[in-house]
Amino acid sequence: MTQLTKREREPKSSLLLYHLLKWSLVSPVLHTYFRVKIYGAENVPAKGSFIVVSNHASNLDPPILSSAIGRPVAFMAKEELFKIPILKNLIKLYGAYPVNRTSADRQAIRSAIAALEQGWAIGIFLEGTRTNDAKVNDPKLGAALIAAKFGVGALPVSLWGTEKVLKKGSNFPSMVPLTIRIGQIIPPPGSNKKEDLLKFTQDCANSINHLHDLGR
Repeated sequence: MTQLTKREREPKSSLLLYHLLKWSLVSPVLHTYFRVKIYGAENVPAKGSFIVVSNHASNLDPPILSSAIGRPVAFMAKEELFKIPILKNLIKLYGAYPVNRTSADRQAIRSAIAALEQGWAIGIFLEGTRTNDAKVNDPKLGAALIAAKFGVGALPVSLWGTEKVLKKGSNFPSMVPLTIRIGQIIPPPGSNKKEDLLKFTQDCANSINHLHDLGR
């Protein structure tokens, strides 16, 4: 296991942008329009790098999750967005890094590693794609591989209700109640052996699904 040379927090410029958007837009919308409830915020590390693992049911999950845990979260974003000049600079400052969705993208993994080294929390949707039931049914090993290689823990988070936010055929988010539950940090795998990676991944999935089953 290789230990990261970690910064304690993400860059100050990114932190400033995060709080500007959180308090001027994202948080007011979450609390007034979606009547969000957040449980377990005290479980979020105040400093240092970690992996946020979550279920995934909506395109709005990244900003919802990042706002709820109270720290910027660096997510993969489709590489096409990085070809738009002004947007490219903005989303990079907010922690996004590009991924080629048509291939196994080693550059995206390297970008995630670089984000951890810079003090970010990085976000990984455990199943790798959206699910209709908002549960984690087929978790992938990506988070476990990064956690094992660099010795960082995973923070399990359940997003409840987001599958109902953007209904098919509608361009406007529905006013549905949302609940975010944040679990306890799961220590990194003891090694990069397959059995350790599988156990870590299943522990993350079980924690997320248990939190989701608690409902509203």
